[in-house]
Amino acid sequence: MASLLPTTSKGCNEKTSPTQVTTPRDEDAEPGSPVPSGLRQLHARIESLAGFEARGIARVPPDERHASSGRSDLQIAIMWFSANISLNNLAAAMLGPLAYELGFLDSAMCAIFGALVGSLTTAYMSIWGPQSGNRTMVVLRFFMGYWPSKILSLLNIVLMVGYATIDGIIGGQVLSAVSDGKMTIIVGIVVVSIVCWVVAVFGMALFHRYERSATPFLSVHYRRGTNTAASRYSWLPQIIALFVLVGCAGPYFDASMPSKNSGALLAAQRLSFFNICLYVPNSWAGASSDFYVYYPETTSRRKIFLLTLTGLWSAFSFVYLIAIGLATGVAKSPAWSAANDVSSGALVVAGYGPLRGFGRFCSVVVSLGVIANSIPSTYSAALGVQVLGRHAKAVPRYVWSTALVLVEFVLAVAGREHLFAIFQNFCALMGYWATIMVLIVLLEHVVFRGRQGFDWSRWEDRDYQPLGLAASTSFVIGWAGAVLGMAQVWFVGPLAVLAEGGDVGLWIACGLTVVSFLPLRALELRFLGR
Repeated sequence: MASLLPTTSKGCNEKTSPTQVTTPRDEDAEPGSPVPSGLRQLHARIESLAGFEARGIARVPPDERHASSGRSDLQIAIMWFSANISLNNLAAAMLGPLAYELGFLDSAMCAIFGALVGSLTTAYMSIWGPQSGNRTMVVLRFFMGYWPSKILSLLNIVLMVGYATIDGIIGGQVLSAVSDGKMTIIVGIVVVSIVCWVVAVFGMALFHRYERSATPFLSVHYRRGTNTAASRYSWLPQIIALFVLVGCAGPYFDASMPSKNSGALLAAQRLSFFNICLYVPNSWAGASSDFYVYYPETTSRRKIFLLTLTGLWSAFSFVYLIAIGLATGVAKSPAWSAANDVSSGALVVAGYGPLRGFGRFCSVVVSLGVIANSIPSTYSAALGVQVLGRHAKAVPRYVWSTALVLVEFVLAVAGREHLFAIFQNFCALMGYWATIMVLIVLLEHVVFRGRQGFDWSRWEDRDYQPLGLAASTSFVIGWAGAVLGMAQVWFVGPLAVLAEGGDVGLWIACGLTVVSFLPLRALELRFLGR
Protein backbone atom coordinates (compact mmCIF):
# COMPACT_ATOMS: atom_id res chain seq x y z
CA MET A 1 0.00 0.00 0.00
CA ALA A 2 2.92 2.31 0.55
CA SER A 3 3.59 2.49 -3.19
CA LEU A 4 -0.02 3.45 -3.89
CA LEU A 5 -0.37 5.89 -1.06
CA PRO A 6 2.78 7.94 -0.53
CA THR A 7 3.04 10.23 2.43
CA THR A 8 2.30 13.36 0.42
CA SER A 9 0.34 14.03 -2.74
CA LYS A 10 3.29 14.98 -4.89
CA GLY A 11 3.17 11.71 -6.84
CA CYS A 12 0.31 12.58 -9.18
CA ASN A 13 -0.06 16.28 -8.68
CA GLU A 14 3.04 17.97 -10.03
CA LYS A 15 1.84 19.54 -13.25
CA THR A 16 -0.49 22.23 -12.04
CA SER A 17 1.58 25.33 -12.68
CA PRO A 18 -0.61 28.43 -12.85
CA THR A 19 1.66 29.90 -15.51
CA GLN A 20 0.69 27.28 -18.07
CA VAL A 21 -2.08 28.41 -20.40
CA THR A 22 -4.20 25.84 -22.17
CA THR A 23 -6.96 26.26 -24.68
CA PRO A 24 -9.85 23.97 -23.83
CA ARG A 25 -11.40 22.13 -26.70
CA ASP A 26 -14.46 21.07 -24.85
CA GLU A 27 -18.15 21.49 -25.32
CA ASP A 28 -18.36 22.27 -21.60
CA ALA A 29 -16.32 25.45 -21.99
CA GLU A 30 -17.98 28.37 -20.28
CA PRO A 31 -18.02 30.86 -23.20
CA GLY A 32 -20.25 28.55 -25.19
CA SER A 33 -22.87 28.23 -22.48
CA PRO A 34 -26.14 29.42 -23.99
CA VAL A 35 -27.60 31.38 -21.09
CA PRO A 36 -29.99 34.25 -21.96
CA SER A 37 -29.18 37.60 -20.38
CA GLY A 38 -32.35 37.59 -18.30
CA LEU A 39 -31.47 34.26 -16.78
CA ARG A 40 -27.92 35.46 -16.16
CA GLN A 41 -29.26 38.40 -14.17
CA LEU A 42 -31.56 36.13 -12.17
CA HIS A 43 -28.72 33.71 -11.56
CA ALA A 44 -26.45 36.54 -10.38
CA ARG A 45 -29.11 37.77 -7.98
CA ILE A 46 -29.65 34.28 -6.57
CA GLU A 47 -25.91 33.81 -6.12
CA SER A 48 -25.81 36.99 -4.06
CA LEU A 49 -28.06 35.46 -1.41
CA ALA A 50 -26.22 34.98 1.86
CA GLY A 51 -24.99 31.47 2.28
CA PHE A 52 -25.98 30.41 -1.22
CA GLU A 53 -23.42 28.20 -2.91
CA ALA A 54 -23.42 28.35 -6.72
CA ARG A 55 -20.09 26.77 -7.65
CA GLY A 56 -20.61 23.93 -10.08
CA ILE A 57 -18.09 21.50 -11.53
CA ALA A 58 -15.31 24.04 -12.13
CA ARG A 59 -11.97 23.08 -10.63
CA VAL A 60 -11.04 24.66 -7.31
CA PRO A 61 -7.57 26.16 -7.93
CA PRO A 62 -4.88 25.85 -5.25
CA ASP A 63 -5.12 29.52 -4.23
CA GLU A 64 -8.78 29.06 -3.23
CA ARG A 65 -8.11 26.20 -0.86
CA HIS A 66 -7.57 26.46 2.88
CA ALA A 67 -4.76 25.51 5.22
CA SER A 68 -5.18 22.21 7.05
CA SER A 69 -5.06 21.51 10.77
CA GLY A 70 -5.14 18.51 13.06
CA ARG A 71 -8.80 19.06 13.85
CA SER A 72 -9.79 19.31 10.22
CA ASP A 73 -7.94 16.07 9.50
CA LEU A 74 -9.89 14.29 12.21
CA GLN A 75 -13.02 15.79 10.72
CA ILE A 76 -12.56 13.58 7.66
CA ALA A 77 -13.15 10.39 9.63
CA ILE A 78 -15.95 11.96 11.66
CA MET A 79 -17.64 13.15 8.47
CA TRP A 80 -17.87 9.67 6.98
CA PHE A 81 -18.77 8.06 10.29
CA SER A 82 -21.58 10.46 11.05
CA ALA A 83 -22.97 10.34 7.51
CA ASN A 84 -23.38 6.58 7.50
CA ILE A 85 -24.82 5.70 10.90
CA SER A 86 -28.22 6.06 9.28
CA LEU A 87 -31.33 3.94 8.93
CA ASN A 88 -30.94 3.15 5.26
CA ASN A 89 -27.83 1.16 6.15
CA LEU A 90 -29.78 -0.63 8.87
CA ALA A 91 -32.29 -1.75 6.25
CA ALA A 92 -29.54 -3.15 4.02
CA ALA A 93 -28.05 -5.37 6.73
CA MET A 94 -31.46 -6.74 7.76
CA LEU A 95 -31.46 -8.66 4.49
CA GLY A 96 -28.99 -11.22 5.91
CA PRO A 97 -31.36 -12.97 8.33
CA LEU A 98 -34.65 -11.90 6.72
CA ALA A 99 -33.99 -12.43 2.99
CA TYR A 100 -30.97 -14.75 2.82
CA GLU A 101 -31.85 -16.84 5.90
CA LEU A 102 -28.40 -16.43 7.41
CA GLY A 103 -27.66 -16.82 11.10
CA PHE A 104 -26.22 -14.10 13.30
CA LEU A 105 -22.58 -15.18 12.97
CA ASP A 106 -22.71 -15.66 9.20
CA SER A 107 -24.49 -12.34 8.74
CA ALA A 108 -22.07 -10.49 11.01
CA MET A 109 -18.95 -11.83 9.30
CA CYS A 110 -20.29 -11.08 5.81
CA ALA A 111 -21.37 -7.60 6.89
CA ILE A 112 -18.09 -6.59 8.54
CA PHE A 113 -15.81 -7.81 5.76
CA GLY A 114 -18.16 -6.70 3.01
CA ALA A 115 -18.15 -3.22 4.54
CA LEU A 116 -14.34 -3.32 4.63
CA VAL A 117 -13.99 -4.06 0.91
CA GLY A 118 -16.59 -1.45 -0.03
CA SER A 119 -14.95 1.15 2.19
CA LEU A 120 -11.56 0.49 0.60
CA THR A 121 -12.86 1.47 -2.84
CA THR A 122 -14.38 4.73 -1.62
CA ALA A 123 -11.29 5.58 0.45
CA TYR A 124 -9.10 5.09 -2.61
CA MET A 125 -11.23 7.36 -4.81
CA SER A 126 -11.31 10.05 -2.12
CA ILE A 127 -7.55 10.72 -2.43
CA TRP A 128 -8.02 12.42 -5.81
CA GLY A 129 -10.08 15.30 -4.42
CA PRO A 130 -7.30 17.26 -2.68
CA GLN A 131 -4.79 16.57 -5.44
CA SER A 132 -6.96 17.63 -8.35
CA GLY A 133 -9.48 20.11 -6.96
CA ASN A 134 -11.94 18.39 -9.30
CA ARG A 135 -15.17 16.53 -8.67
CA THR A 136 -15.06 12.76 -9.00
CA MET A 137 -16.78 12.62 -12.37
CA VAL A 138 -14.35 15.23 -13.71
CA VAL A 139 -11.40 13.30 -12.28
CA LEU A 140 -12.56 10.30 -14.31
CA ARG A 141 -11.87 12.22 -17.52
CA PHE A 142 -8.15 11.83 -16.81
CA PHE A 143 -8.45 8.07 -16.33
CA MET A 144 -11.22 6.93 -18.66
CA GLY A 145 -11.53 9.66 -21.26
CA TYR A 146 -13.94 12.50 -21.88
CA TRP A 147 -16.86 10.61 -23.43
CA PRO A 148 -16.75 7.44 -21.29
CA SER A 149 -16.76 9.64 -18.18
CA LYS A 150 -20.12 11.06 -19.28
CA ILE A 151 -21.60 7.57 -19.25
CA LEU A 152 -20.29 7.05 -15.74
CA SER A 153 -21.70 10.43 -14.72
CA LEU A 154 -25.13 9.29 -15.88
CA LEU A 155 -24.80 6.05 -13.94
CA ASN A 156 -23.67 7.95 -10.86
CA ILE A 157 -26.70 10.21 -11.09
CA VAL A 158 -28.92 7.13 -11.08
CA LEU A 159 -26.95 5.74 -8.14
CA MET A 160 -27.15 8.90 -6.03
CA VAL A 161 -30.83 9.45 -6.81
CA GLY A 162 -31.52 5.81 -6.00
CA TYR A 163 -29.96 5.99 -2.56
CA ALA A 164 -31.66 9.29 -1.82
CA THR A 165 -34.92 7.59 -2.78
CA ILE A 166 -34.20 4.78 -0.32
CA ASP A 167 -33.43 7.40 2.33
CA GLY A 168 -36.79 9.01 1.70
CA ILE A 169 -38.61 5.69 2.01
CA ILE A 170 -37.00 4.59 5.27
CA GLY A 171 -37.31 8.09 6.77
CA GLY A 172 -40.98 8.22 5.84
CA GLN A 173 -41.53 4.76 7.32
CA VAL A 174 -40.03 5.77 10.67
CA LEU A 175 -41.93 9.05 10.92
CA SER A 176 -45.15 7.22 10.03
CA ALA A 177 -44.52 4.51 12.62
CA VAL A 178 -43.71 7.08 15.32
CA SER A 179 -47.11 8.69 14.76
CA ASP A 180 -48.89 5.31 14.97
CA GLY A 181 -49.92 5.65 11.35
CA LYS A 182 -51.53 9.08 11.81
CA MET A 183 -48.86 10.42 9.48
CA THR A 184 -48.76 8.36 6.32
CA ILE A 185 -45.47 7.23 4.81
CA ILE A 186 -46.07 9.69 1.97
CA VAL A 187 -46.24 12.61 4.40
CA GLY A 188 -43.03 11.40 6.02
CA ILE A 189 -41.38 11.29 2.60
CA VAL A 190 -42.56 14.86 1.99
CA VAL A 191 -40.86 16.00 5.20
CA VAL A 192 -37.60 14.27 4.26
CA SER A 193 -37.73 15.67 0.72
CA ILE A 194 -38.34 19.26 1.80
CA VAL A 195 -35.43 19.32 4.25
CA CYS A 196 -33.17 17.63 1.70
CA TRP A 197 -34.17 20.18 -0.97
CA VAL A 198 -33.49 23.22 1.21
CA VAL A 199 -30.02 22.09 2.21
CA ALA A 200 -28.98 20.59 -1.14
CA VAL A 201 -30.08 23.73 -3.00
CA PHE A 202 -28.48 26.25 -0.68
CA GLY A 203 -25.28 24.25 -0.58
CA MET A 204 -22.79 23.11 1.97
CA ALA A 205 -22.68 26.30 4.03
CA LEU A 206 -26.27 25.67 5.07
CA PHE A 207 -25.48 21.96 5.33
CA HIS A 208 -22.91 22.83 7.99
CA ARG A 209 -25.49 24.79 10.01
CA TYR A 210 -28.05 22.02 9.53
CA GLU A 211 -25.73 19.28 10.78
CA ARG A 212 -24.86 21.30 13.89
CA SER A 213 -28.47 21.50 15.01
CA ALA A 214 -30.16 18.44 13.58
CA THR A 215 -28.04 15.91 11.76
CA PRO A 216 -24.74 14.12 12.18
CA PHE A 217 -23.10 15.02 8.87
CA LEU A 218 -20.11 17.33 9.11
CA SER A 219 -19.40 20.02 6.57
CA VAL A 220 -18.27 18.41 3.34
CA HIS A 221 -16.70 21.61 2.20
CA TYR A 222 -13.60 22.35 4.18
CA ARG A 223 -13.78 25.88 5.58
CA ARG A 224 -11.49 27.82 7.84
CA GLY A 225 -12.91 28.57 11.25
CA THR A 226 -15.94 26.25 11.10
CA ASN A 227 -14.47 23.38 13.06
CA THR A 228 -16.25 24.31 16.26
CA ALA A 229 -17.06 22.05 19.16
CA ALA A 230 -20.72 22.12 18.13
CA SER A 231 -19.94 20.75 14.67
CA ARG A 232 -17.40 18.22 15.88
CA TYR A 233 -19.85 16.63 18.30
CA SER A 234 -23.14 17.13 16.46
CA TRP A 235 -23.22 13.43 15.57
CA LEU A 236 -23.47 12.44 19.24
CA PRO A 237 -27.30 12.51 19.47
CA GLN A 238 -27.47 10.06 16.58
CA ILE A 239 -25.04 7.56 18.03
CA ILE A 240 -26.50 7.92 21.54
CA ALA A 241 -29.92 7.08 20.10
CA LEU A 242 -28.44 3.98 18.44
CA PHE A 243 -26.80 2.89 21.69
CA VAL A 244 -30.16 3.33 23.39
CA LEU A 245 -31.63 1.06 20.71
CA VAL A 246 -29.00 -1.59 21.46
CA GLY A 247 -29.68 -1.41 25.19
CA CYS A 248 -33.44 -1.48 24.76
CA ALA A 249 -33.72 -4.08 22.00
CA GLY A 250 -30.60 -6.11 22.81
CA PRO A 251 -32.38 -8.70 24.98
CA TYR A 252 -34.35 -9.76 21.91
CA PHE A 253 -31.27 -10.20 19.71
CA ASP A 254 -30.60 -13.88 18.95
CA ALA A 255 -26.81 -14.14 18.69
CA SER A 256 -27.04 -17.95 18.59
CA MET A 257 -29.41 -18.04 15.62
CA PRO A 258 -28.00 -20.49 13.01
CA SER A 259 -28.23 -20.26 9.25
CA LYS A 260 -31.13 -22.27 7.84
CA ASN A 261 -29.30 -23.82 4.89
CA SER A 262 -26.00 -25.59 4.38
CA GLY A 263 -23.52 -26.61 1.70
CA ALA A 264 -23.38 -24.85 -1.65
CA LEU A 265 -26.66 -23.02 -1.07
CA LEU A 266 -25.34 -21.52 2.17
CA ALA A 267 -22.15 -20.42 0.41
CA ALA A 268 -24.21 -18.76 -2.32
CA GLN A 269 -26.32 -16.91 0.24
CA ARG A 270 -23.23 -15.77 2.12
CA LEU A 271 -21.70 -14.42 -1.08
CA SER A 272 -24.87 -12.59 -2.11
CA PHE A 273 -25.22 -10.92 1.29
CA PHE A 274 -21.50 -10.11 1.39
CA ASN A 275 -21.94 -8.30 -1.93
CA ILE A 276 -24.92 -6.31 -0.64
CA CYS A 277 -22.88 -5.14 2.35
CA LEU A 278 -20.03 -4.24 -0.01
CA TYR A 279 -22.17 -2.30 -2.47
CA VAL A 280 -23.51 0.26 0.01
CA PRO A 281 -20.16 1.80 1.14
CA ASN A 282 -18.82 1.24 -2.38
CA SER A 283 -21.59 3.46 -3.74
CA TRP A 284 -19.79 6.54 -2.36
CA ALA A 285 -16.81 5.88 -4.65
CA GLY A 286 -18.38 7.85 -7.48
CA ALA A 287 -18.74 10.95 -5.30
CA SER A 288 -16.05 10.78 -2.62
CA SER A 289 -13.68 13.27 -4.27
CA ASP A 290 -16.47 15.87 -4.36
CA PHE A 291 -16.13 16.45 -0.64
CA TYR A 292 -12.39 17.17 -0.63
CA VAL A 293 -11.89 19.74 -3.37
CA TYR A 294 -11.20 22.52 -0.83
CA TYR A 295 -8.39 20.63 0.88
CA PRO A 296 -4.80 21.69 0.03
CA GLU A 297 -2.94 19.91 -2.77
CA THR A 298 -0.26 18.82 -0.33
CA THR A 299 -2.70 16.92 1.88
CA SER A 300 -1.29 13.46 2.53
CA ARG A 301 -2.99 10.86 0.40
CA ARG A 302 -2.24 8.19 2.96
CA LYS A 303 -3.93 10.25 5.65
CA ILE A 304 -7.00 10.92 3.50
CA PHE A 305 -7.21 7.23 2.63
CA LEU A 306 -6.87 5.90 6.17
CA LEU A 307 -9.17 8.43 7.82
CA THR A 308 -11.84 7.90 5.16
CA LEU A 309 -11.53 4.14 5.55
CA THR A 310 -11.73 4.38 9.34
CA GLY A 311 -14.82 6.56 9.28
CA LEU A 312 -16.65 4.44 6.73
CA TRP A 313 -15.79 1.00 8.04
CA SER A 314 -16.51 1.79 11.68
CA ALA A 315 -19.87 3.35 10.79
CA PHE A 316 -21.03 0.52 8.57
CA SER A 317 -19.82 -2.22 10.92
CA PHE A 318 -21.61 -0.60 13.85
CA VAL A 319 -24.90 -0.08 12.02
CA TYR A 320 -24.81 -3.43 10.25
CA LEU A 321 -24.43 -5.34 13.53
CA ILE A 322 -27.38 -3.50 15.08
CA ALA A 323 -29.50 -4.27 12.03
CA ILE A 324 -28.57 -7.95 12.08
CA GLY A 325 -29.50 -8.12 15.75
CA LEU A 326 -32.90 -6.57 15.05
CA ALA A 327 -33.50 -8.98 12.18
CA THR A 328 -32.67 -12.04 14.30
CA GLY A 329 -35.14 -10.85 16.93
CA VAL A 330 -38.08 -10.88 14.52
CA ALA A 331 -38.52 -14.63 15.03
CA LYS A 332 -38.49 -14.28 18.84
CA SER A 333 -40.82 -11.30 19.26
CA PRO A 334 -44.38 -11.32 17.86
CA ALA A 335 -44.49 -7.52 18.17
CA TRP A 336 -41.33 -7.17 16.10
CA SER A 337 -42.65 -9.64 13.54
CA ALA A 338 -45.84 -7.62 13.17
CA ALA A 339 -43.86 -4.39 12.87
CA ASN A 340 -41.59 -5.93 10.24
CA ASP A 341 -44.67 -6.87 8.22
CA VAL A 342 -45.50 -3.15 8.11
CA SER A 343 -42.06 -1.79 7.20
CA SER A 344 -38.39 -1.77 8.16
CA GLY A 345 -38.90 1.63 9.76
CA ALA A 346 -41.68 0.24 11.91
CA LEU A 347 -39.32 -2.51 13.09
CA VAL A 348 -36.83 0.12 14.27
CA VAL A 349 -39.58 1.95 16.16
CA ALA A 350 -40.71 -1.36 17.70
CA GLY A 351 -37.17 -1.85 18.98
CA TYR A 352 -37.59 1.35 20.99
CA GLY A 353 -41.04 0.19 22.16
CA PRO A 354 -40.32 -0.35 25.89
CA LEU A 355 -39.19 3.27 26.24
CA ARG A 356 -42.51 4.65 24.98
CA GLY A 357 -42.31 8.43 24.59
CA PHE A 358 -38.55 8.61 24.88
CA GLY A 359 -38.29 5.77 22.39
CA ARG A 360 -40.35 7.75 19.89
CA PHE A 361 -38.07 10.71 20.42
CA CYS A 362 -35.04 8.51 19.69
CA SER A 363 -36.78 7.24 16.56
CA VAL A 364 -37.13 10.79 15.29
CA VAL A 365 -33.45 11.45 16.05
CA VAL A 366 -32.28 8.48 13.98
CA SER A 367 -34.66 9.43 11.18
CA LEU A 368 -32.88 12.79 10.91
CA GLY A 369 -29.72 10.84 10.10
CA VAL A 370 -31.47 9.56 6.98
CA ILE A 371 -32.01 13.14 5.84
CA ALA A 372 -28.33 13.89 6.38
CA ASN A 373 -27.41 10.86 4.31
CA SER A 374 -29.62 11.91 1.39
CA ILE A 375 -28.27 15.47 1.15
CA PRO A 376 -24.77 14.67 -0.20
CA SER A 377 -26.33 12.16 -2.61
CA THR A 378 -28.55 14.83 -4.13
CA TYR A 379 -25.72 17.37 -4.09
CA SER A 380 -23.35 15.07 -5.98
CA ALA A 381 -26.06 13.99 -8.42
CA ALA A 382 -26.65 17.63 -9.35
CA LEU A 383 -22.94 18.08 -10.00
CA GLY A 384 -23.00 14.93 -12.12
CA VAL A 385 -25.73 16.35 -14.33
CA GLN A 386 -23.55 19.36 -15.08
CA VAL A 387 -20.78 17.06 -16.31
CA LEU A 388 -23.02 15.69 -19.07
CA GLY A 389 -22.54 18.64 -21.44
CA ARG A 390 -22.46 22.39 -21.95
CA HIS A 391 -26.25 22.75 -21.98
CA ALA A 392 -26.52 20.89 -18.67
CA LYS A 393 -23.60 22.88 -17.29
CA ALA A 394 -25.32 26.16 -18.21
CA VAL A 395 -28.18 25.31 -15.84
CA PRO A 396 -27.22 26.24 -12.25
CA ARG A 397 -26.62 23.43 -9.80
CA TYR A 398 -29.48 24.51 -7.54
CA VAL A 399 -31.95 24.06 -10.41
CA TRP A 400 -30.76 20.50 -10.93
CA SER A 401 -30.95 19.87 -7.18
CA THR A 402 -34.58 20.96 -7.21
CA ALA A 403 -35.41 18.71 -10.16
CA LEU A 404 -33.63 15.74 -8.61
CA VAL A 405 -35.43 16.10 -5.27
CA LEU A 406 -38.74 16.01 -7.16
CA VAL A 407 -37.64 12.84 -8.95
CA GLU A 408 -36.54 11.28 -5.65
CA PHE A 409 -39.89 12.15 -4.08
CA VAL A 410 -41.89 10.55 -6.89
CA LEU A 411 -39.74 7.41 -6.84
CA ALA A 412 -39.94 7.14 -3.04
CA VAL A 413 -43.72 7.39 -3.09
CA ALA A 414 -43.94 4.78 -5.86
CA GLY A 415 -41.59 2.34 -4.10
CA ARG A 416 -42.56 2.89 -0.48
CA GLU A 417 -43.94 -0.65 -0.09
CA HIS A 418 -40.99 -2.43 -1.73
CA LEU A 419 -37.89 -1.33 0.19
CA PHE A 420 -36.23 -4.75 0.47
CA ALA A 421 -36.78 -5.56 -3.21
CA ILE A 422 -35.25 -2.20 -4.15
CA PHE A 423 -32.22 -2.86 -1.96
CA GLN A 424 -31.64 -6.37 -3.29
CA ASN A 425 -31.81 -5.35 -6.95
CA PHE A 426 -30.70 -1.72 -7.04
CA CYS A 427 -27.63 -2.13 -4.83
CA ALA A 428 -26.27 -4.96 -6.95
CA LEU A 429 -26.81 -3.27 -10.30
CA MET A 430 -25.14 -0.07 -9.15
CA GLY A 431 -22.38 -1.91 -7.32
CA TYR A 432 -21.24 -3.62 -10.50
CA TRP A 433 -20.37 -0.46 -12.42
CA ALA A 434 -18.91 1.40 -9.43
CA THR A 435 -16.47 -1.41 -8.70
CA ILE A 436 -15.45 -1.72 -12.36
CA MET A 437 -14.83 2.04 -12.42
CA VAL A 438 -12.58 1.94 -9.36
CA LEU A 439 -10.67 -1.01 -10.77
CA ILE A 440 -9.94 0.79 -14.05
CA VAL A 441 -8.76 3.89 -12.18
CA LEU A 442 -6.51 1.76 -9.98
CA LEU A 443 -4.98 -0.06 -12.95
CA GLU A 444 -4.35 3.17 -14.86
CA HIS A 445 -2.84 4.74 -11.76
CA VAL A 446 -0.56 1.88 -10.74
CA VAL A 447 0.36 0.15 -14.00
CA PHE A 448 0.39 2.91 -16.63
CA ARG A 449 0.50 6.31 -14.97
CA GLY A 450 2.84 5.62 -12.06
CA ARG A 451 4.26 8.88 -10.74
CA GLN A 452 3.97 10.85 -13.99
CA GLY A 453 1.09 12.89 -12.65
CA PHE A 454 -1.58 14.97 -14.37
CA ASP A 455 -2.05 18.60 -15.26
CA TRP A 456 -5.32 18.90 -13.37
CA SER A 457 -5.94 22.41 -14.72
CA ARG A 458 -6.66 20.83 -18.13
CA TRP A 459 -9.92 19.30 -16.97
CA GLU A 460 -11.71 20.73 -20.02
CA ASP A 461 -9.05 19.82 -22.59
CA ARG A 462 -10.09 16.73 -24.54
CA ASP A 463 -6.80 16.71 -26.47
CA TYR A 464 -4.92 16.14 -23.21
CA GLN A 465 -7.21 13.45 -21.82
CA PRO A 466 -7.15 9.83 -23.04
CA LEU A 467 -9.56 8.78 -25.76
CA GLY A 468 -10.90 6.12 -23.44
CA LEU A 469 -11.15 3.32 -26.00
CA ALA A 470 -9.49 0.80 -23.70
CA ALA A 471 -11.42 1.95 -20.63
CA SER A 472 -14.82 1.92 -22.32
CA THR A 473 -14.23 -1.46 -23.97
CA SER A 474 -13.08 -3.00 -20.69
CA PHE A 475 -16.04 -1.45 -18.90
CA VAL A 476 -18.48 -3.07 -21.34
CA ILE A 477 -16.68 -6.42 -21.11
CA GLY A 478 -16.82 -6.24 -17.32
CA TRP A 479 -20.52 -5.44 -17.42
CA ALA A 480 -21.13 -8.42 -19.71
CA GLY A 481 -19.47 -10.62 -17.13
CA ALA A 482 -21.63 -9.09 -14.41
CA VAL A 483 -24.78 -9.94 -16.38
CA LEU A 484 -23.65 -13.55 -16.80
CA GLY A 485 -23.09 -13.90 -13.07
CA MET A 486 -25.82 -11.74 -11.55
CA ALA A 487 -28.58 -13.27 -9.43
CA GLN A 488 -31.52 -10.90 -9.14
CA VAL A 489 -35.25 -11.38 -8.73
CA TRP A 490 -35.88 -10.51 -12.36
CA PHE A 491 -32.86 -12.26 -13.89
CA VAL A 492 -30.43 -15.01 -12.92
CA GLY A 493 -27.40 -15.35 -15.16
CA PRO A 494 -26.17 -18.75 -16.35
CA LEU A 495 -23.03 -18.56 -14.21
CA ALA A 496 -25.11 -17.67 -11.16
CA VAL A 497 -27.24 -20.76 -11.79
CA LEU A 498 -24.09 -22.87 -11.70
CA ALA A 499 -23.21 -21.20 -8.36
CA GLU A 500 -26.49 -22.26 -6.68
CA GLY A 501 -28.00 -18.84 -7.28
CA GLY A 502 -25.14 -16.90 -5.71
CA ASP A 503 -24.45 -13.42 -7.07
CA VAL A 504 -21.02 -13.97 -8.64
CA GLY A 505 -21.46 -11.15 -11.17
CA LEU A 506 -19.21 -8.67 -9.36
CA TRP A 507 -16.22 -10.98 -9.23
CA ILE A 508 -16.55 -12.14 -12.82
CA ALA A 509 -16.79 -8.48 -13.84
CA CYS A 510 -13.60 -7.65 -11.94
CA GLY A 511 -11.68 -10.52 -13.49
CA LEU A 512 -12.74 -9.70 -17.05
CA THR A 513 -11.99 -6.01 -16.53
CA VAL A 514 -8.42 -6.72 -15.45
CA VAL A 515 -7.59 -9.17 -18.23
CA SER A 516 -9.08 -6.90 -20.90
CA PHE A 517 -7.94 -3.46 -19.75
CA LEU A 518 -4.24 -4.21 -19.36
CA PRO A 519 -3.54 -5.26 -22.98
CA LEU A 520 -6.05 -2.83 -24.50
CA ARG A 521 -4.61 0.15 -22.64
CA ALA A 522 -1.07 -0.86 -23.61
CA LEU A 523 -2.15 -0.92 -27.27
CA GLU A 524 -3.95 2.41 -26.92
CA LEU A 525 -0.84 4.08 -25.52
CA ARG A 526 1.39 2.53 -28.15
CA PHE A 527 -0.66 3.59 -31.18
CA LEU A 528 -2.45 6.72 -29.92
CA GLY A 529 -0.01 8.01 -27.32
CA ARG A 530 -2.59 9.00 -24.73
